[in-house]
Amino acid sequence: MAARAAVRDVGRVMGMSPADVDHLAKMVPEEIGIKLAKALEKSPDLAARYENDPQVKELIEIALVLEGLSRHASTHAAGVIITPSALTEYVPLHRAGEEEITTQFDMVACDKIGLLKMDFLGLRTLTVLEDCLWMLSQRGIEVDLDALELTDDETFALFGRGETVGVFQFESSGMVEYLRKLKPQVIDDLIAMNALYRPGPLGSGMVDDFILRKQGEKKIVYEHPVLEPILRDTYGVIVYQEQVMQIASAMSGYSLGEADLLRRAMGKKKKEVMDAHRATFVERAVEKKVPEHVAATVFDLMAHFAGYGFNKSHSAGYALVAYQTGYLKAHYPVEFMAAALTSEMSKPDRLLILLAETKRMQIPVLPPAIDQSEDGFRATEGKIRFGLGAVKGVGHGAVAAIVSAREQGGTFQGLHDLAERIDTGAVNKKCLEALIQAGALDGFGEPRARLFDALPTVLEWAARRRRERELGQVSLFGDSGGASPRPPLPDREEWESADKLEREKAALGFYLSGHPLDQHSALAEQIGAIPCGKARTTEGGDGAIYLGLPIQVKVSQDKKGRSMAFFTLEDASGTVDALCFEEPLQYARPHLEAGGPVYVKAKLSRRKEEQPKLIVEEVQGLASMFERGKLSLHVALLTAAEDAELERVKGQLEGHPGGCPVYLHVDHRKLEGVIVKSRSLRVEPTSDLVEGLREILGPDAVRLTVGEREGFRSLDVFGRGTSRSKNGGGDAAGGSQDGPGAAAVDPGETALRA
Repeated sequence: MAARAAVRDVGRVMGMSPADVDHLAKMVPEEIGIKLAKALEKSPDLAARYENDPQVKELIEIALVLEGLSRHASTHAAGVIITPSALTEYVPLHRAGEEEITTQFDMVACDKIGLLKMDFLGLRTLTVLEDCLWMLSQRGIEVDLDALELTDDETFALFGRGETVGVFQFESSGMVEYLRKLKPQVIDDLIAMNALYRPGPLGSGMVDDFILRKQGEKKIVYEHPVLEPILRDTYGVIVYQEQVMQIASAMSGYSLGEADLLRRAMGKKKKEVMDAHRATFVERAVEKKVPEHVAATVFDLMAHFAGYGFNKSHSAGYALVAYQTGYLKAHYPVEFMAAALTSEMSKPDRLLILLAETKRMQIPVLPPAIDQSEDGFRATEGKIRFGLGAVKGVGHGAVAAIVSAREQGGTFQGLHDLAERIDTGAVNKKCLEALIQAGALDGFGEPRARLFDALPTVLEWAARRRRERELGQVSLFGDSGGASPRPPLPDREEWESADKLEREKAALGFYLSGHPLDQHSALAEQIGAIPCGKARTTEGGDGAIYLGLPIQVKVSQDKKGRSMAFFTLEDASGTVDALCFEEPLQYARPHLEAGGPVYVKAKLSRRKEEQPKLIVEEVQGLASMFERGKLSLHVALLTAAEDAELERVKGQLEGHPGGCPVYLHVDHRKLEGVIVKSRSLRVEPTSDLVEGLREILGPDAVRLTVGEREGFRSLDVFGRGTSRSKNGGGDAAGGSQDGPGAAAVDPGETALRA
């Protein structure tokens, strides 16, 4: 039981909510072999919960006792023991489950008694490759991965740009950063990065040293000429266990068997064995005319790097699979991403990442469609069709029944036809509800709400029809004269946009056809908001702006009893974790708990031992910002604007009521060079409004700003009659005058002829 596992198990037994336990476990830094005691020192968040939450304190104290114990008899994911004759002659066996048989000895004990242990790894990525190749074959394209030249420029360019989402072993944020620095050009570079990207080499600075040497920024030095052919491919850095063995053989005449024993001793840091090997190594090297001090230096280098050494054959195998996935992504992106999405269908969080990548790659993703979709995601004419199997509550059996009915009877002609033809034993009401809410039945041309409400009645009718057919009660003239006529669909309007999206998210695990933040995309663009999905890879300094939905909000206390909140900020591009301390939290808390779209000002924290997260400086609810005039809409009205255009502008503004003030920058007839604030018009500055105004007035005629301009008094430019304020002062900004009639509109010039 490692640290996180102990926290999760104890929390489960204590009856804590899975979400809370998961959040707590993620506070344990992601370090190999980290202990809970160390985690409490390194994670302020975890320490704060421990000090201030009695339940968490009890959980961690129990977990500290259990940490390190064997949780259960586990099975090696890939290990297979091979013996000359019956296994029972060499090792006691244990039955795990009903069929699986395992050894009672663990792998270390099996190794010690001389049994051959082989690891046969099953990689999900191999299925991705196979699925991608199958889709390509449907287009008549045959790709032989075993015959690929390992020198493809486009593939290495993809790695060098760090565009490796979905690429085996190379898609973590840290790996992407190093790839961009390294700019790999040969397969050996990928093999080396696969071996180096581990806690030991990362912590020792080996990775940076490797990159600097490759880029020529650090001189490559070989302690002895015999090392150059062995270390040339890794720029003089000892990266692999095989290199340790080669050096021992070349410099000191070790046999490969002896060199393997040296490798093991170095890897396990056995001092007494190391001392014996050191004397032997130096002595034999001297016999081969190597200076004693050079041999000693080389041995020390080997001992230092061997602790970090990786098996090259393992790394090469993985790098080859990575190259193959990178090649397919570079040359056949649609098929590759469809295969990658299919492989992660059961993981909504992972699907969201992959869908964001398809969006970045400008690959359209078509929604699920009852008449088009298969079980998994499929490439179709340069686009990807969403798989029915990715809809929650729709199992593989249900999809098979739908596809079978479609193949036998053609496309479905509506809800009634679908209900009649499918096997309701495999496709039940709950499954169909999920498909409706996911948008898979949108092709029927009916609102989702109408189909959803009609479903119980239509299913009952379809069941009666099947019974009637079984009894022979069918009309000679088909449906028109049947005993049970089709019930009409109810007269039901579509769900509100927000409700429709929430139902879609419930069915898919994320928003697909839209996102609650989509209506604010113009605002995000204007104020330079950083997409949440790109927060970890974007250098946003203090005061960077983010727009999103706060989810999984958890308020707790730090060691000093001060309140703080953890939450995840989500938009259409992805998510980012955030931490809000007491001072900003006192104003932010109502907006976080309301759950609506928020404006967040924050800086990105990149602590090495933790995932990057936002440190919040300010949170405002977008709705409240509109109401309090914290956001302003500025519209430029030019001399060339016709009266009809002004009418359309007025219609757009009146059609989006809200709390955001409207400022008109007027260069029109008698109001040239004046900025005026509308007294009667306040709007919700959605993307629909902004785009509508831009369509009328031009792309540069509309601006959204954070904060309201000071010193503006109201002027009802769209109203009729007088435009003066009660004190007779002018309401125009920019050269404001206080005399009667200042910047006033001529009564005959009624509301800019509105």
